[in-house]
Amino acid sequence: MKFVHMASGLVALGLTMPALALNILVSNDDGFAAANVRALYTKLKAAGHDVIVAAPCQDQSGKGASMNFLTPLTPLAKDCRGGTVKAGAAAVGADPAIADINYVDGTPVMATMYGLDVLAPARWGKAPDLLISGPNEGQNLGAIVNSSGTVSNAIFAASRGIPAIAISADANTKDNTALADEAAVLTVKFVDALLAKRGSGAIMPAGTAINVNLPKFDAGGSSRVQWVFSRFGSYTAMTPKFVADLSKDPVASGYGIKYPYPGVTFTLDNTPSAADAGSESALNAKGFATVTTMQVGFEARPQAQQWLRLRLKDLLAQ
Repeated sequence: MKFVHMASGLVALGLTMPALALNILVSNDDGFAAANVRALYTKLKAAGHDVIVAAPCQDQSGKGASMNFLTPLTPLAKDCRGGTVKAGAAAVGADPAIADINYVDGTPVMATMYGLDVLAPARWGKAPDLLISGPNEGQNLGAIVNSSGTVSNAIFAASRGIPAIAISADANTKDNTALADEAAVLTVKFVDALLAKRGSGAIMPAGTAINVNLPKFDAGGSSRVQWVFSRFGSYTAMTPKFVADLSKDPVASGYGIKYPYPGVTFTLDNTPSAADAGSESALNAKGFATVTTMQVGFEARPQAQQWLRLRLKDLLAQ
């Protein structure tokens, strides 16, 4: 009866109880001080979820699924991004102002592992119900996901059987609290939609994760964003490439890189083929929020497996 009275009181106040509240671990690759991850933490908490953040101390964009094996994490050599944690502090710890927001002086997946292996068992006695990686400061579309720490976090969690979402926003959300708030609202909207028809079943099928990319929008523009189902496809608007002299590369020069040294830059391609019209890169460029399903693991489709069996039948024992 006490519960019924409390629920009635909330309704009388115009409030609702979160029927689908989850234990959520949030990670990213831009660093624990990024405006996007802070905004998402706040919005998820306001929606009634119990949330822990475990993210890198520094910006670790482009590190993919890398880990520093058997390497002791010694005190910080420099301040974490944002300066809230100073050099000399422990390599793993929490924001002095918000105990739920934790950092690791390591790669994105190392921070995610800290959340899964240390923080979640201490808080909930079990794995989180959901892992959300992001929102990233820049979209992760097409082939670029191979180097994305944001996406790698989600794939790593999904490989452990944990429902996982990688979500990325435009680069204009970096250090922009207003746009970060809007990206967080859209993320919570997506989570709500994912849970709305869950019933008593799993949040998503085992062995899968989701890649979400929000389009670029200006302040107040997120309310007009439309969502579409998409696929990775073969089109990528920004394709990484290695060059012998970054100072001669137009993209690198646009970022103010003037030194004549080799390095990695991008090839820009804004003309997807007709076959790639449904790819996430093409649809995102048109202003859609794209939703792409991902598979954990590298096993090929049955047709490709059979092709290899037949090709190597004289070599293979079985």
